[in-house]
Amino acid sequence: MDGKPHILVVDDHRDIRELVGRYLAKNGFRTSTAEDAEAARTVLRNGAVDLVVLDIMMPGEDGLSLCRHLRESTLVPVILLTAMAEETDRIVGLEIGADDYLTKPFNPRELLARIRSVLRRTQALPPSREPNRDGVYRFAGWTLDPARRELTDADGVAVPLSTGEFRLLVAFLDRPGVVLSRDQLLDITRGREAVPFDRSVDNQVSRLRRKIEPDPKVPVLIKTVWGGGYSFGGDVERA
Repeated sequence: MDGKPHILVVDDHRDIRELVGRYLAKNGFRTSTAEDAEAARTVLRNGAVDLVVLDIMMPGEDGLSLCRHLRESTLVPVILLTAMAEETDRIVGLEIGADDYLTKPFNPRELLARIRSVLRRTQALPPSREPNRDGVYRFAGWTLDPARRELTDADGVAVPLSTGEFRLLVAFLDRPGVVLSRDQLLDITRGREAVPFDRSVDNQVSRLRRKIEPDPKVPVLIKTVWGGGYSFGGDVERA
């Protein structure tokens, strides 16, 4: 293998997928194309793919369904291609785990920039274990059910989490003992909405500590690493 990132372009319009495939190939990527979700699944089964460029509107299984499958079974990042009128689909796509989106018609240079940006973000993150698809996390008397986005204490009392707090907690539970920088946590919790020098991560960490730490002023679970970021200090069990 030549070491170039492998991009899969999934679009039912042949001219679009072939144009994008050729353009990415000229700019240093290895590319595969697929005309529908079934063909995309075949490519994904037969070789490692580093990122999927995925059209939402396709005959048969649509892009949102395939995106949901990818999030449930892989860590492959996804950039959605959407039409101007598909605002609801764009929102749903981001909610189910797409890493970015681009509205048609688009400039191939912008798609190239977004691909490089997503790859930088995802490849820079310390690796996690395989996604906890069906089970729950248990730590320090707490239970987190990712499927229901529900955090409960030792007595079974539910504690509400915002979307950002949920993503932050999962990032820590997937990487116990690993130092995560503020930039990495910002990418996880806010993605494309993040702006330079955004301090929302610190605010979310403070709120999360107030919910799960025995003493938020002396945290033992979410530890501050001076000059580095944060790390999760508790034992994590998956069940």
